Amino acid sequence: MRNDVSVSCGPRKCGSNLVGARIPRGKVITTARGSLSGELEGHASSRLPPQPCSWGQSSDLLSRIDLDELMKKDEPPLDFPDTLEGFEYAFNEKGQLRHIKTGEPFVFNYREDLHRWNQKRYEALGEIITKYVYELLEKDCNLKKISIPVDATESEPKSFIFMSEDALTNPQKLMVLIHGSGVVRAGQWARRLIINEDLDSGTQIPFIKRAMDEGYGVIVLNPNENYIEVEKPKIHVQSSSDSSDEPAEKRERKDKVSKETKKRRDFYEKYRNPQREKEMMQLYIRENGSPEEHAIYVWDHFIAQSAAENVFFVAHSYGGLAFVELMIQREADVKSKVTAVALTDSVHNVWHQEAGKTIREWMRENCCNWVSSSEPLDTSVESMLPDCPRVSADFGLSLCVESPCTSQHLLMVLLHVSMTLKLELLAKGS
Repeated sequence: MRNDVSVSCGPRKCGSNLVGARIPRGKVITTARGSLSGELEGHASSRLPPQPCSWGQSSDLLSRIDLDELMKKDEPPLDFPDTLEGFEYAFNEKGQLRHIKTGEPFVFNYREDLHRWNQKRYEALGEIITKYVYELLEKDCNLKKISIPVDATESEPKSFIFMSEDALTNPQKLMVLIHGSGVVRAGQWARRLIINEDLDSGTQIPFIKRAMDEGYGVIVLNPNENYIEVEKPKIHVQSSSDSSDEPAEKRERKDKVSKETKKRRDFYEKYRNPQREKEMMQLYIRENGSPEEHAIYVWDHFIAQSAAENVFFVAHSYGGLAFVELMIQREADVKSKVTAVALTDSVHNVWHQEAGKTIREWMRENCCNWVSSSEPLDTSVESMLPDCPRVSADFGLSLCVESPCTSQHLLMVLLHVSMTLKLELLAKGS
């Protein structure tokens, strides 16, 4: 049996077939899956109407596709509202995100078979949610937005944290909150919980209010705000033919190949990114280019300068790793000032982070990691790591993997920390 396939079409037109060509079956598969990385599979381009072609021009078939027209059919514009009202959503009295007209929860699959567009819409809404939470931190929690680096110039990239009025002057106790990794920002535990559940479940706001009611100063870290994005400047590359001593014919051949290569690259890029977005570059924030750097910076410039005799950390997921790194870098200072650490599903690893014996011993005495478990609350959970105790947070099956816990449990963790404080003060004879 021949391992190729003959395809043909009329004298002047052909569809997806190539005129009179014999194409090995393996080559067809390789081209579809290899050259385009599988991105044309199931794409609108695989159902293009017949395009005019002539004998000997089949290799140029792809370049004849009207990409702009194809994009219009394939994906709506990526232009989204910049307010909740524009999305026709609002938070009700229970802190739940609901459609203004229908009262229904947020719908991710707003347009079927357009996952990329739906994802972009979700991300645009998420950015609005982030700004909304910032407003709540200032207006409802009376926190101050503090710019960092503290000595930043007007032109350099900046980030910020939030602090209560008495964060640095409260002589008794200070609560420091660190969220996990990803898209969450200051004041959030999990964006998905904010959108799909409510503000109490997905933000740190109930935690902050409870802490302030109990007399804590509060500092809210912002460890994922590590850079700003700006549009990448276009670089004009001078043609090699302008300064080359090569023969004109050879330069022309090279220029032709270069143009064809750029044409193919632009074509594939347009399929990968149908509505070509601006090319962006990241400008990192000085001394805050990672969650670990951020934690150390806030410690050096704020927490270490605070008047509080007892400092308490509540850290979720990657926030726990950032705290352990802080301990490694500032061990003596942390030990002298931090009374207790409440972790929720922390992803720290004392072996990989090379935490020394004295740090591990301190963590066993002063830290507790509440982890996802169906066991009753505070039931001991076995751990392979020789650091802090792990106990059940009684999450059951209702908790999504990357979220910390319900607000009710967060408040219970805070109660644990408060009790730890009382025990510590008793031990000191206060």
